[in-house]
Amino acid sequence: MAPSRIGVSAMLDRLIAALTDPARRERAVVAVLAGYCALWSLYGAIAKGSQDIHFDMGEMVAWSRETFWGTPKHPPFGAWLVSAWFGIFPLADWAYYLFAMVLATLALWIAWKVAGSYLDGDKRVAGLALLTLVPFFNFHALKFNANTVMVPLWAATTALFLRSYETRSPLLAALAGLAAAAAMLGKYWSIVLLLGLGLAALADPRRAAYFRSSAPWATIAAGLIGLSPHAAWLYANGFTPFTYAMETHPGTLAESVRSGLAYVAGAAGYVAVPVLLAALAAWPFGAALRDTVWPKAPERRLVVLAFALPLALPLLFAVAAREQVVSLWSIGSMTLLPVVLLSSPAVALPKIALRRIVGIALGVPLIALAASPLIAYRIHQEGVPNYATHYSGVAQAVEKVWRETTDRPLRFVGSYNNLLYGVLFYLPRQVSPLEIVEPRVTPWIDDAEVARAGIALVCPVEETGCMTALEQRAASASAGRRTEVAVTRRYFGTDDKPDRFVIVTVKPRDQ
Repeated sequence: MAPSRIGVSAMLDRLIAALTDPARRERAVVAVLAGYCALWSLYGAIAKGSQDIHFDMGEMVAWSRETFWGTPKHPPFGAWLVSAWFGIFPLADWAYYLFAMVLATLALWIAWKVAGSYLDGDKRVAGLALLTLVPFFNFHALKFNANTVMVPLWAATTALFLRSYETRSPLLAALAGLAAAAAMLGKYWSIVLLLGLGLAALADPRRAAYFRSSAPWATIAAGLIGLSPHAAWLYANGFTPFTYAMETHPGTLAESVRSGLAYVAGAAGYVAVPVLLAALAAWPFGAALRDTVWPKAPERRLVVLAFALPLALPLLFAVAAREQVVSLWSIGSMTLLPVVLLSSPAVALPKIALRRIVGIALGVPLIALAASPLIAYRIHQEGVPNYATHYSGVAQAVEKVWRETTDRPLRFVGSYNNLLYGVLFYLPRQVSPLEIVEPRVTPWIDDAEVARAGIALVCPVEETGCMTALEQRAASASAGRRTEVAVTRRYFGTDDKPDRFVIVTVKPRDQ
């Protein structure tokens, strides 16, 4: 064996020894996960350095400033987290990517803690390494929105449910209920997790003892208490987020069936690499495979059901509701994957396989980081949809035109959909967004206040709907300035393809 390979093998063995040593493993895993978070955060900052943040991330920032108990599209937990984070960190791209990875890494740590109840030291390390190869915990995690917020919330809910089921502890059960409420406040799609866990509890042969205890009722009570303020908000606001959800993904029966099947197939595709690596490493055939798919031990069978049911239920949901579901919504479902793959006593994991799995898991973020400048440059050359390379440039142009209009601070910016929230992130914190094409999604805006304070309107020249709404608003208000700008982004000494935007300012009423 070459000296370099011996050195790498020795390093991996030392790391595995630290992660399997009861006296060191918790400190070691925190250090490993901190490094993981740092590497992927740096990857995000570099690989996405030739574009601006995703508009979903800007929308979360808008909600964090404008509303509390609910939003026109989703429940508010993601906005609460954003508000807390940017109360400490600067409003910068790198800080947002760090925030997103902190949440994904937290979910990995929860999965590590759950695995400790079912896996021995080597398998526990392999399970965590395999989970880091699921793109939900890195590539997809970097775009924070109502989907990615489910990753830590589903992990916490699943972990607390399993512990409360096994221990019947009223405290753990109440915490499970609060975690379930938080998951629902992250995204309503979390209902499939709660239904899946409930069905898993009903299918377990120990269900009688569980339901005779106080645990399930403590979970339900705590969950209802946690959800009650948002439920009151929903009632007071006509359940508008539900309307949005039902209008966004309608489908025929055939389309719903196809989307449900695609959901299951897509979820399987996302975990194909770790499943294949686990199969190659442990070679679980015959009795081992049967015990993995349907364990004899009731505590492991509960885990399989708690993992599989939230992945299968969306097919039934899609058909029943005539809605199309998206496989990315399975993003929170992977906490129990390591336990399902490796917990069978009949599954053996050779030391050399463990070393290879850990080596691959360590190598992937390092390779991604090394490639990140090239990825950024490729994005710069090819561009991205929704004007996402130019949000910050448009924000600068809007501020410039506003300063040429008045010495008053900019309070409102008006645009449409994706551009609105992408640009908002790069404007001063006091600026509020007005959706001029579909105003119902920014219900916090008071037209009288807009008239008093003035507004800057901006639209891409080629977007007819936005331009029509802009012209209507400009025609009914006191004109300020109107200009057309070409916005480009310079990266590595070259400019990308310019986009053209019209900016119209409406003066404050008393000017």
